[in-house]
Amino acid sequence: MRILIVEDEAKTAGYLKQGLSESGYAVDIAVDGIDGLHKALEDDFDLVILDVMLPVLDGWGVLDGLRRRKQTPVLMLTARSRVDDRVRGLESGADDYLVKPFAFAELLARIRLLLKRNHKGNPSEVLGIGGLELDPVKHRAYRDGRKIELTSREFALLHLLMRRNGEVLTRTLIASNVWDVNFDTDTNIVDVAIRRLRAKVDDDYPAKLIHTVRGVGYVFEVREDE
Repeated sequence: MRILIVEDEAKTAGYLKQGLSESGYAVDIAVDGIDGLHKALEDDFDLVILDVMLPVLDGWGVLDGLRRRKQTPVLMLTARSRVDDRVRGLESGADDYLVKPFAFAELLARIRLLLKRNHKGNPSEVLGIGGLELDPVKHRAYRDGRKIELTSREFALLHLLMRRNGEVLTRTLIASNVWDVNFDTDTNIVDVAIRRLRAKVDDDYPAKLIHTVRGVGYVFEVREDE
C-alpha cells in the first residue's frame, strides 16, 4: 500500500519513511503543502500522513483542498496538544490525529486501523484468484489452503499483482510501487523478486499465475490453457 508523508522536517520525514518502508509500505515524501496537495490529488495513495505546520500551505489548507476532490484517509501530525486543535482537525475531515512526539509503534497501529477501516466492507479486501488467497489486513497468503510464507516486500509485490489482475505491469511501475524507487535499467531487482515470488506461489502447482510479458513486464492472471 502507498503512503504519502507531507512533512517539512527532514529528520522526521526520513525517520517515518524508513520505518514504514521496513514495515512493507511504499512511501512518498512532500516537503511543503503545495507539493503535498499536488501529489495527493494526482496520485492514488492509500493514506496521507499530514503535518499541520507546513511552509507555503499549511496542513489545514492541504486537507481542505484534498477533501474537495478525494476522500483519501488522512492522519494528521502536530506538536499542538490542545483539544480544540484536535477537534478542528477531525471536523475538517481528518480521519485521525496524533500529537508529537509519539512512539512509532502507536503510529503504525493507527495506520493499520485506518487502512482496515477504509477497506472494511470492500469485497476485494481479501483477494482470491486461481486458488490463491491474499489477506492484506492479516498479512497472510494461502494457495489451495496451504499457507505461503512471504517477506514484507514479497507480500507487497503479490498484493500489487493481484490487485491489478489481468493488467500487464511494467518493471518501472512495479519498482515505484513496491520499492518506492525510480527504476534503473541496470538493476534487476524486480526480476529477482519475481523469481523468488514464483518459487513460493507457482513452482509447486501446475497452473501458473505469474507470467512474463517479454520486453514489457509481468502479469498476474489465470490462463485457461494451463
